[in-house]
Amino acid sequence: MKLNVGVIGSGAMGTAISQSIAENVDKLFLYARREEICNEINSKHYNSQYYPNLKLKDNIIGINDFSKLKDADIIFLCIPSSTVRNVTEELNDYISKDCILVTTAKGMEANTNKRMTEIIEETTKRPAVALSGPNIASEMAQNLSTATTIACDNKEYLTKVKNSLETKKFKVNTNTDVIGTEYCGILKNVVAISQGICEGLDINDNARFALFTKSYNETKEIIEVLGGKRDIVDDYCGFGDIITASTLSVSRNHTLGVLYGQGIVVDEKSSGILFEGRNTTVILKGICEKYNLNSLTVDFVYDVIVEKNNPKLAFNNFWDGL
Repeated sequence: MKLNVGVIGSGAMGTAISQSIAENVDKLFLYARREEICNEINSKHYNSQYYPNLKLKDNIIGINDFSKLKDADIIFLCIPSSTVRNVTEELNDYISKDCILVTTAKGMEANTNKRMTEIIEETTKRPAVALSGPNIASEMAQNLSTATTIACDNKEYLTKVKNSLETKKFKVNTNTDVIGTEYCGILKNVVAISQGICEGLDINDNARFALFTKSYNETKEIIEVLGGKRDIVDDYCGFGDIITASTLSVSRNHTLGVLYGQGIVVDEKSSGILFEGRNTTVILKGICEKYNLNSLTVDFVYDVIVEKNNPKLAFNNFWDGL
């Protein structure tokens, strides 16, 4: 494929998605903030910090300078939500006006409550594509079967991004419900924490999945109120991602919930681990109050993670509300 594609972020997801895209393009430019990672990619075709046993495809080229993306047709942003504004503001000085930006971050900006595509459109004056799904980076890196959802108002953008991503092992659904697609990934963080708390409390499975059913339906209700479509929750970005994050130990937010359920309070700043769900919970609590929405899931997670209330008592309140 003649497309010139870049990926910003050489972490687990950025490296994994580069492996997939590299199958479809002549060259894939992978931006690494740390120069030593960039050099290792180019000299040894490894990113030993994240995948020490995985040889990267030969056409993945490590770069450490945004100017080398000036001719990019598509750039995938595989970076934390907290860095999207600063990165895209800087990136905008280098990229062409026709370059398509794709965000994989599933979070909201703390001080504005904006979704990632809203931030990108604000900083670059162009629509952005949201990518969201049950995408475990380590499996993607190994070229195991994976499916995802991409959303954008611009259907031409969707076609180009799908063509760059899709392989026999990587299935891609497209839609124009950007709001719904992004909020699926956002709300998924909170549902994952809630299920983790239940696991940490050793709540029986019948009760856990009764709560999960309530959380799933609340996700649809919240998305609809915020301008998305209920049915989007049934796609890969919804059910697929929610069930993955809520039941598997690879989910950071699920792990965070388990720890709080066990009575272990996590100092996120000291740990250096980013848990999107805590920030998301605070924002969603405010949104629910603004729109007069009653979400037992958001209240449950907020009580435990933010207010640091007794998780067993918080669970009882959730259960009594069913």
